Amino acid sequence: MAAPRLIIIGLDCMAPALVFEKWRADLPNLSRLMSQGSYGRLESSIPAITVPAWSCMMSGRDPGELGIYGFRNRADRTYQKMAIADGRAVRVPRLWDLLGDAGWRVSVLSVPGTSPPYEVNGSMVSCFLTPNTDAPYTHPPELAEQIQTWLPEFMLDVPHFRSENKAEILSNIHKLCDQRFELAARMLTEEEPDFLMFVDMGVDRIHHAFWKPMDATHPQHEPGSEFEHAIHDYYCHIDAQVGELLAQCGEETAVLIVSDHGAQPLMGGICLNEWLIQEGYLTLKETPTVQTSLDEVEIDWSRTKAWGAGGYYGRIFMNVKGREPDGIIPLKEYEMERSRLVEKLAALPGPDGEDLNVKPFKPQKIYQKVRGVAPDLLVYFDDLAWRSVGTVGNGGAIYTTNNDTGPDDANHAPFGLMIFHDPQRPQGGQVLEGAQLYDIVPTVLERYDITAPKGLRGKVLPI
Repeated sequence: MAAPRLIIIGLDCMAPALVFEKWRADLPNLSRLMSQGSYGRLESSIPAITVPAWSCMMSGRDPGELGIYGFRNRADRTYQKMAIADGRAVRVPRLWDLLGDAGWRVSVLSVPGTSPPYEVNGSMVSCFLTPNTDAPYTHPPELAEQIQTWLPEFMLDVPHFRSENKAEILSNIHKLCDQRFELAARMLTEEEPDFLMFVDMGVDRIHHAFWKPMDATHPQHEPGSEFEHAIHDYYCHIDAQVGELLAQCGEETAVLIVSDHGAQPLMGGICLNEWLIQEGYLTLKETPTVQTSLDEVEIDWSRTKAWGAGGYYGRIFMNVKGREPDGIIPLKEYEMERSRLVEKLAALPGPDGEDLNVKPFKPQKIYQKVRGVAPDLLVYFDDLAWRSVGTVGNGGAIYTTNNDTGPDDANHAPFGLMIFHDPQRPQGGQVLEGAQLYDIVPTVLERYDITAPKGLRGKVLPI
């Protein structure tokens, strides 16, 4: 078997502190790669979420340039029309496209942002956004039949990972992980690619489902739970799988372990639309008495200046005259109104009067370009320790301990991780400072003497 030149193992949401510090002694394979190569925290995109972070990492472009601001994006300037951002939203080449153009044979498996699959110089298996295995999920199409032979119960994601059926969730997380590593191993043997990349979503899913039992700092910590060690044991399982897969590779194979963002305990939720109502920005025709999606209530647009969306971070959209159908903010007052909203948000305290470290971002200030229908503001509450809750009908409460989309133990964190080891360029445990996910593409292209496209956001890391 011809050894690949480069393998990228994506571990969605893997937390740097758990790998680099807390559990390093229990992760011999990752620790060895760290000791021989380079490693460090990897600053994510803003927002630090799976969609768009992987597409940003693999293209070297930011969310503004891609026009992807979250899992769901405003489709146009009409109200409350959101569309899922699948792979078709990415209109620039990604790393495997650039390598393929340079003659590399590539195998790309389950990387978020690859549904539906498309033609590459090699093979592609699409990501968790694929509705089911009856939909096209491979290139070439006949690869799907081969996968069903190898893995008859092939999973695209962990079903219902935000539920209370914890034992089943844990079993499915392990099953998904084992399938991804087995598929990667089979593709190495069958296709002998120069470049292999795959992403395991199980790390993300296990954080969301089992952080409370693990972490004593969680406000809803569950000491003595039977799932207390679920995350630790999964990290160890991943480490063993990495070791087995790399044993299949040659001594010259370079390996990059990478996560798109980190994780942290979910401290609570900020009911963003309730706050906008209290501050006079959002007016409902009738206030519901139970928690209700904003999509399901009537908004008085003639008296509404702004509305919000929930998720790991907050998004605020402003009702601008001549831009939105029933806009009321005059265009000449837009920037003043937006800046006033930034000031009000930044002053929002926590439930006990503590500093919530609210960071409202203007897209035009943080992105190289702004395409599509961007939010007017993206809002981090305490560096994502608090999530944004978009529902209304919470009795006017601004703070909550519950997620409005199902049970959830963890929120994302702005820093993921990277570990890179190239046996031909050992770095002896170099700690990387200031690395961002935008740096991955220019760094890899530089390493293999491939000319980078113009306009990439990242820099070349010293690896």
